[in-house]
Amino acid sequence: MAPRLQLEKAAWRWVETVKPEEIRQEHINLAYRINLPACKRGTCRRNCKGNPNCLVGIGEQAWLGEIDENAFHNIDDPNSERRDKNTFVGLTNLGATCYVNTFLQVWFHNLELRRSLYQCHNSRNSLVSSENYEPQSICEHLQYLFALLQNSNRKYIDPSGLVKALGLDTGQQQDAQEFSKLFLSLLEDTLSKQKNTNLQNVIQRQFCGQFSYVTVCNQCGRSSALPSRFYELELNIQGHKNLTECVTEFLKEEKLDGENRYFCESCQSKQNATRRIKLHSLPPTLNLQLMRFVFDRQTGHKKKLNTFISFPEQLDMGPFLEGKPCTISCVYELSAVLIHRGISAYSGHYIAHVKDARTGDWYKFNDEEIEKMEGKKLQLGIEEDIAETVKSQTRKPKCSKGYHCSRNAYMLVYKVQEEESSDISRTNVEVPAFLQRLVDQDNHKFEEWCSEMADMRKQSVDKGKAKHEEVKELYELLPAKDGEPYEFIPLEWLKKWLDDSTATKEIDNSLFLCSHGKLHPDKVAESKRVSLQAAQLLYERYSGGPRLDGSSLCRECVGQRCRVLRLKNQLNEDYKEVSNLVKRTLSGEGYWVGKASLRSWRQLALDQLEEDEHETKHSNGQTNGQGPHTNNKLSEGNEDDMKTFNEDIVCCHGTSLSILETERKLVSAEVWTKLRAYFPKAPEFTQNQEPCQQCLTLEQEEKDNEAVSKMMALDQKNQLLNLFHEKNRPTLTKWPQGTDVLYIVPLFFVDEWRKFIRRPTKSSPVSNVGNTLLLCPHGGFMFTYDSLINGDAQHIALLWPNEWEVISRLFIVDQPISIHCFKDTPPSGPTTQYTTQPDLCWECRESFLFQQQRDLREYTQATIYIRKVIEDKRMVKDAAPEMNASSSEAEEEKEEHPKVDGERDPDFSQSEDGAKRLKLGDSSTASAATVPVTKPGGIRRSTRHRKLRGEKALIVSANQTLKELKIQIMHAFSVAPFDQNLSIDGKSLTDDSATLGSLGVIPESIICLKADEPIADYAAMDDVYQVRMPEEGFKGTGLLGH
Repeated sequence: MAPRLQLEKAAWRWVETVKPEEIRQEHINLAYRINLPACKRGTCRRNCKGNPNCLVGIGEQAWLGEIDENAFHNIDDPNSERRDKNTFVGLTNLGATCYVNTFLQVWFHNLELRRSLYQCHNSRNSLVSSENYEPQSICEHLQYLFALLQNSNRKYIDPSGLVKALGLDTGQQQDAQEFSKLFLSLLEDTLSKQKNTNLQNVIQRQFCGQFSYVTVCNQCGRSSALPSRFYELELNIQGHKNLTECVTEFLKEEKLDGENRYFCESCQSKQNATRRIKLHSLPPTLNLQLMRFVFDRQTGHKKKLNTFISFPEQLDMGPFLEGKPCTISCVYELSAVLIHRGISAYSGHYIAHVKDARTGDWYKFNDEEIEKMEGKKLQLGIEEDIAETVKSQTRKPKCSKGYHCSRNAYMLVYKVQEEESSDISRTNVEVPAFLQRLVDQDNHKFEEWCSEMADMRKQSVDKGKAKHEEVKELYELLPAKDGEPYEFIPLEWLKKWLDDSTATKEIDNSLFLCSHGKLHPDKVAESKRVSLQAAQLLYERYSGGPRLDGSSLCRECVGQRCRVLRLKNQLNEDYKEVSNLVKRTLSGEGYWVGKASLRSWRQLALDQLEEDEHETKHSNGQTNGQGPHTNNKLSEGNEDDMKTFNEDIVCCHGTSLSILETERKLVSAEVWTKLRAYFPKAPEFTQNQEPCQQCLTLEQEEKDNEAVSKMMALDQKNQLLNLFHEKNRPTLTKWPQGTDVLYIVPLFFVDEWRKFIRRPTKSSPVSNVGNTLLLCPHGGFMFTYDSLINGDAQHIALLWPNEWEVISRLFIVDQPISIHCFKDTPPSGPTTQYTTQPDLCWECRESFLFQQQRDLREYTQATIYIRKVIEDKRMVKDAAPEMNASSSEAEEEKEEHPKVDGERDPDFSQSEDGAKRLKLGDSSTASAATVPVTKPGGIRRSTRHRKLRGEKALIVSANQTLKELKIQIMHAFSVAPFDQNLSIDGKSLTDDSATLGSLGVIPESIICLKADEPIADYAAMDDVYQVRMPEEGFKGTGLLGH
C-alpha cells in the first residue's frame, strides 16, 4: 500500500476539477477512502494508517494460530524458587552484603560450629517451646538462619533479620576480614556465657591455635618467650608466589638492632637481638588470611594486591610446628576459598567456594546462586578474569597437580585431615525442635505463596484462552465487504483490544467528531472500517459510542476542504500576478498597502486558509477533555506577529492611517482587488486618505520636548563640566588643599545624570539626588572614613563645594551629606580628624557588617576559582586572560553604554516612594572588596573576575567540606586528592573535614592548587573515586557491642 501522504493526496485529487457545489456521493467516498482495497496478510510489514480498510499489523499476529499458554501470563513458575534436591540454600544480597553471605556459608559448613550453635540456649529459654517464639538476639538470628539454610524449601533465603540485628549498613561494603574477626569474637563471647561447658570454648576448640614470640639476646644468649593465641594467621603475600613462602616469611627470624634494639633483663641494657614466631599448636579449622588489602602510605588509602598466589589442596603444617607430638596430625585439607572479584579495595564482589564435609563435593556460593562443581574438584573458573580493568603484566602461572592459583583469593580455610569413619553422627547435624517449628512455618508460607502464584497463572491462562477464541471469532468478521453496511472503530482501540497486557475499555468515538457531529475527514486515517456484524458484537461486549456508520460521512466538511484546497491552488497563480503588477508604474487611483503586509501577504493568505480549514478540527475538544487547542498556527504564534493584512499601517489609535510614510506603498486598484479577495476584512486606505491627526500632534510635541531636553543637558554639562568628564576629582586618600569639606552623592545619581547628558533624547532627565539611599532608617550615615578608604567608596561620588552649590540649584536634594576634615597642631604633633554630617549610625553600621560577614559564611551555589600553579610557584601564564573571555567583559573596557529604560543597577532596588535604596544586605554589595579603577575620560574598568589560563570555576556551598571540594577538583583537573596542595591567600588548607565557610573560603575566592607528582597506581585512583567519606568500619554496629 502507498505511504500515508500519497493516500492523503489521492483522496483529494478530485478537487482540481470539482467545485464545492458540484460534490456528489462518489467524491465523499473518495475523501473518506471507502473504496480503497484492503491489504492481505503478509503484504504489509505494519498497518497502513492511511487506509481504513487495512486490518493487518494491528496486533492480530499474536492471536492467530496456536499459542503457547505461557504467553498468557508474565508470572514465573513458582517452582523455580524451590530448592532442588540435594542442593544447598543461597542467601539474598541486600545491597552490598555479599561479604556477609560468604562467611555465613563457610561457617554453616563447619559442622561442629553449627551443632554447637544449635545447642546454645539463652535467657529466653522458657519461650523456646512456645509457639510465639521469635529470634531477637544476634545469636538467635544466627541459629534460625542456619536452620533455614539446612531445611528450608526455598532456593534462597533473606538474611535481613541477622543483618538488622547486627546493625549493618546494607548499602556499604565493609572490610570482610575485619567482619570475620569481629563476628567470631562476638560468638566466642556469647558462647562463653553458656552453662554447658562444652559450648563455652567451642570457638577456641575449632579456630584457636597457639604461638609465641621468642626473642634471643645476641650478647648473652638469653631467650624470652611471649605466648599468644591466634584465630587466623595473617600472611603477607607481597613478593611471594605460593602459600609456603607466605608461611615461611610469617615465621622467619627478625633482627632487632639500631633504634629497635631489645632491652635484655640479663644484660640490663639494650642489645641487638633476634625475634621470631614459634608455632606450638594448630586448631582443627585453620583460617589463613591472605593480606590482599593493605594500607598504601603514598596514597593514604587501602589498596588491593592483585598478585597470583598458589596454594595446595593438602597442606602439611608439620615442618612449621615446634616440638610436634607424633600423635597429632598436621596434614590439612582445603575446605573453603573466599574470593574477592575486582581491582579496588573499596568495591567489587565476594563469593565463596566451599567443600561439603559430608560428600566431598565443591560448591560455589554466589549470593542467591549456587553452582556444584564437577568431579569433586575445586574450579575457580572465570573468577580470575572478571572485572580486570588494569592491564596486568603478570600471567597466570601454571599450577601443579593438587595446587590452585588465584589473584583474588583473600582467605583460605583448611581443616585437619581425619581418618574416614562410618559414624554418621559426625556428619549429621539435627535442627532443634524449636527452630524446626520456625522453619516449618516459613516453609508453609512458601508453599502457600507457590499455590497462590500457580492459581494466578491458571487464571491468566484461562482468561487468555477465552480471549484467544474471541479474537479468532471476531477478527474473521472484521473486514467490511463492498456494498454491505459498515461502521468505523478507532484504530487505537482495536490495538488495545488485541493487546492482552492492557484492560479493554469501552469504545470512544467522541474524539473523531467534526463540528457537525459526524466523522471528521482527517480522522478517517486513525479509524478502521469494519463490518456491521463485527461492530454489533464489539459494542455488545464492550459498549461505547457514538456509533459512526455510512451516514456519518460529513458533506459540509468535505465541501469546506474542497473550497480551501482550490483557493490554495489559485493562490500560487495570484501571487505571481500580484508580484508583476506591483512592479508596474501606477496610473489612476491607488491604495495604501503596508510594506510588511505586501512582503508576507502570501503566507498570511495561506494561514487564513488553513485557519478556515482547521475550524472544524477538534471542535469537540473541550467535551473530550482535550482542551480548546487546535493545530491553528496563528493561535500558536507570537503576540507581536502580524495577524491581519494591512494592520501594519494602522496608527496606534486603531482607526486612521499611520503617519510613517516609509512603511507603506501605493498599489493599483487591480492589485488591491486581488488582495481584497483574500482579506475581505483588511483595513482599506485610498491614495487621498489623510494620516491620523492625533499622531501628527503627538509627533510635534515629542520634537519640542527633545529640543528642551537637549538645551537642558547642554546647560547642565557646561555648569558641571569636570564632573561629566571625571576631571580634577577630589579623593579621600589624599585630602585636597584649600577646602575642609567635601560633599557626597550616590554614584548611581552621577551615572544616571551622565546617561542623560550623553543621550538627552533617549534618557529621562534626573530631578532628584536621592541621598537617602546612603542613610540608614534612622537618618544616620552608613559609612566611616576608613570604610570609604577601604572599598565602600564604590557606592559614592565626591563633589567640590562649588559643584554642590550647582547640584543644589539644579536638582531636588532630600538630605545633604558632607565629610569634614579638622586639623589640629597640639604640642604632641599635628593630628587630622574626619567627621560626617549626618553623623554615623553605629547601630546600623554594626548590623550591616554582621550581615556582611554572615553572607560570606552562609552562601550556597557560589562560584570560586581554582588556579593551578607550577613548580616555581608562579601562576600558569598569569598574565594571559583566557581567549574565550565573554564579549561583555571586553565591552566594559570601552565607554559605558547607557542602560535601556527600566534597567536597574544591581546594587539598588526601587522603593515604594520611587526613591532607590542601597541593598545593604545584598551579598553582591557586601562581598565587594575592591574599588573600581576610574580613569580620566569616563572609562571605567570592569570589576568582574577575569579567568586566567589554567584556572577553572567551581560551584560550592559554605557547608561543603574540604574533602568534597578536593573530589570536585579531581574531576576538573584530574589530580587525586592526596596529590592536591591547596592554599588561599598564602594559608594552606589541610583539614579535610572542615567546611569551606570555616576555612575562610568566600564567594569569588581564588584557591591555589599545587599538584604533587602523580603516582603510577591507577587502582589507587579508582579507590579515591569510591571513598567519599572517612571510613567508619563497623562503628555503631552490634559487632562492637552497640
